[in-house]
Amino acid sequence: MTWHVELIPEATAELLALPPDMRARFLHIAEMLAEFGPQRVGMPHVRPLEGKLWEIRMTGRDGIARAIYVARTGQRLVVLHVFDLRRNFVTNQAVSLASILSESSQARRTVAGG
Repeated sequence: MTWHVELIPEATAELLALPPDMRARFLHIAEMLAEFGPQRVGMPHVRPLEGKLWEIRMTGRDGIARAIYVARTGQRLVVLHVFDLRRNFVTNQAVSLASILSESSQARRTVAGG
């Protein structure tokens, strides 16, 4: 069974702000995650951060970017935050933000009955 990679609206906007080569790299890694599942995709493409948070590691001619995601029920991977690592070298803040977004999206899902 395939996995589904989803982006919250904020992450979609952040992804679209990246250079084209990094967006293409994100798409390539997301396709691997969907096809093989997160258990079979590892470094250098993805890496665990803390708790249930993982990162997609993108590199391109224009720099380095990261996308933080979390696994949800129903074989879903939800991308919570995308950022350019060279421009925003604040990974601890990015992880904190993703943790908050993860808890927030889980709470919304529980309230909505999902």
